[in-house]
Amino acid sequence: MKVIRYSRGFKLQLVREVESGEKCAYQVGLKYDVGPHTVMRWVRQFGSGKYGKVIRVERADELRETLRLRQQLRQAKEALADAHMELALEKAYLAEACEQLNQSVEGFKKKRVGERRTGRAKRIRS
Repeated sequence: MKVIRYSRGFKLQLVREVESGEKCAYQVGLKYDVGPHTVMRWVRQFGSGKYGKVIRVERADELRETLRLRQQLRQAKEALADAHMELALEKAYLAEACEQLNQSVEGFKKKRVGERRTGRAKRIRS
């Protein structure tokens, strides 16, 4: 694939044409055989800020709130990861216990009416 490099002057000329408002980036791109996305990238990069540049103004309390929310999100993700680990350990423990009891996990989970799961006899209180 052929790589084309454009001079800074050429890029600025295209940017001036777009910013003048006479033609859009698509029309300028067709005129000079340059992709419209490339032209818009140059407008954002070299332009006066009329097109595509976003300036965010945040107050100090908004910054603190953003930081607090990011920390809260990180803590929630860590708690979720811990819960997944605990669940995986419980499943592995259950599988190992069922194997030692010579019983399937599905069979162990089924509730039998009137029976205890462990097979131990019920104690009769006197």
